[in-house]
Amino acid sequence: MAGKEDFMRQLRATFRVEAAEHLQAMAEGVDRLAGAADAQARAPLIETIFRAAHSLKGAARAADFADVENLCQSLETLFSSWKRGVSSPTPATLESARVSLDRMHEALGAPPPTAQPAAPAMESDLRAPLPAASTPMSAEGDTVRVSVRALDDRLLEAEELLTAKIAAAQRSEDLEELAPLFESWREHWSRVQPEASALRRANGSLIEFLEWNQEWLRAFESRVAALRRAAEQDRLNVAKLVDDLLANSKKMLMLPVGTLAPLLRKVVRDLARELGKDAELTIRGEETCVDKRILEEMKDPLVHLLRNSLDHGIESPAARAAAGKPARAAILIAVSRVNGNQVEILVSDDGAGVDVARVRGEAVSRGLISAMAAQSLDDEAASGLIFETDLSTSPMITQLSGRGLGLAIVREKAEKLGGKVSVESRGGAGTTLRMVLPLTLTTFRGVLVESGGRTFAVPTAQVERVTRFRASDVQTVEGRETIAHNGRALALAHLADVLELPAGPASNDSARPALILGSGNERIAFVVDAVLDEREVLVKRLRKPLEKIRNIAGATVLGSGQVAPILDVADLIKSARRAPLRRAAAANPPATLSASVTTTRVLVAEDSITSRMLLKGILESAGYFVKTAVDGLEAFTLLRSEDFDVLVSDVEMPRLNGFDLTARVRADRQLAELPVVLVTALASREDRERGIEVGANAYLVKGDLDQSNLLEALRRLA
Repeated sequence: MAGKEDFMRQLRATFRVEAAEHLQAMAEGVDRLAGAADAQARAPLIETIFRAAHSLKGAARAADFADVENLCQSLETLFSSWKRGVSSPTPATLESARVSLDRMHEALGAPPPTAQPAAPAMESDLRAPLPAASTPMSAEGDTVRVSVRALDDRLLEAEELLTAKIAAAQRSEDLEELAPLFESWREHWSRVQPEASALRRANGSLIEFLEWNQEWLRAFESRVAALRRAAEQDRLNVAKLVDDLLANSKKMLMLPVGTLAPLLRKVVRDLARELGKDAELTIRGEETCVDKRILEEMKDPLVHLLRNSLDHGIESPAARAAAGKPARAAILIAVSRVNGNQVEILVSDDGAGVDVARVRGEAVSRGLISAMAAQSLDDEAASGLIFETDLSTSPMITQLSGRGLGLAIVREKAEKLGGKVSVESRGGAGTTLRMVLPLTLTTFRGVLVESGGRTFAVPTAQVERVTRFRASDVQTVEGRETIAHNGRALALAHLADVLELPAGPASNDSARPALILGSGNERIAFVVDAVLDEREVLVKRLRKPLEKIRNIAGATVLGSGQVAPILDVADLIKSARRAPLRRAAAANPPATLSASVTTTRVLVAEDSITSRMLLKGILESAGYFVKTAVDGLEAFTLLRSEDFDVLVSDVEMPRLNGFDLTARVRADRQLAELPVVLVTALASREDRERGIEVGANAYLVKGDLDQSNLLEALRRLA
């Protein structure tokens, strides 16, 4: 009993520190919301406070802070309504949120109901300062308690020495580059020596000078060679000292994964009891040590994964019995070292597995992917959609599920740490989520690239491949540049464009380098001006107010003293989706097309990729400039932001169908006169009449459609 009370005191103390961070984030977000000008400015603030409330709620449940959990649930519901656009922040609701935050502060400041006299902080406390030892160190094996902050400071100082190590390596390389210069000089001198001998009789003083110069240069070369050898030896000595110091400093802040075991087991016990399920958690590899900063960052994701497993994966005892399974479900967390400097965390269960069909359906209904694209995904790729924000297969919103946030947080956390996450599911037999993370946050292997006249570092672990391509290899698919990779079209983005930097040298048919980067199931090839090197990189984390810079995860100092930003791959993928497309083909249309046709811009809205590509091909072959949208909502957004001469739209589409899209166009003052052609499989008289009612200029049935009908309609309207 005493052990359990000690654990709960430690758990609550740790939770209070974590809760303070979440509350601070929510308070700042609420205050900034009050001054936000419009919905676009409010969206990222709402997302931040929503996530903070979600994470705090789960932590409060684990630490038995019921009042805080209930308040978080109320705030999460409020923030969710703002996020979904059901309601908007008002002075009254913002004040209500502040009151709830104040009440949580009060709840955290009050002692727990069964509080005992305060006990000294335990060694395994990840945050709280530890008191000094009461007895002096006298014998080998004695220990002394040191505050975690003091250890953090020592580790930071050791990390700073990495800069000296990298600089020493750079100086050694600089001296090494002098050797070829002397070699070149010797070759030239040997070639002119016969002529110098002939000149000796005519001008002895000149020859004496040249011979003196030769001896002086040889002595200089010998001196440089000695310096080069000394610099290399110094580099080796400094590297060993720094590496040993850093390794020993890291060991002081490496904690076994087992320090989280009591918390994780309690989460499983409490949730299983609440859900009326029976489950047992087994943890393997508890002795595996990880940087405490990694452990702190992964605590919430592990709790999310366990909640997801119990709520979505594990069946009720009755359902398990009917399926021939033991009534008690098995959940396993397995931790192991991989690749020398990484740790792999597996979270698996023997539940029902991922309902791939439901995941596909939810992804389509929420507009995350088109129906055709969803069906083209294999089961593994479709299962990976569970990591997308806003996707949940829970039929209703409860305290545990339905908001489509938990697994998105898991992937986001893993990628922010320079890791990756994947899922494997066996229908009816269970699910395994695999996370591969760095052991420490100090250094990593990075690829140095140049783009827009600047140098950047990209974590090697997130570089799937470095490739080269020619301009002739680029194909346009759905309005985007692509290159072929492993038998499929891969989107091509220019890193300078994504980072809003000046473009690099003009493209020609010489091979250009590109990095294939991935986040989740998505891969994009980023064009760079040059790939410079792959080396050890010292991470400098950004601090306020720079910690939230888009596309940037931190910075590093190169051996030359140059500061190079470290790119955030997950952010880059998101930014590449929004980056403006290069219009080289549109700017230089084929000379055979008439001016009147090439200036006609057509927007095609169609959720079926096959129909979309068919329509696009027909129109581009006729000389029109074509841009595509995967549904009505994306099409309307494009119409409001870009100029088009005609809209060609399907009717049955997710989020906004063709009828409603046409009605919105006619109701918009700027778009009211835009010609609209509906191309659909709906052939009934009622559907045709509805098309006319909403204001379509032409209604073409796919079954009767041929190329000439469509082109004739456009020639009349555009």
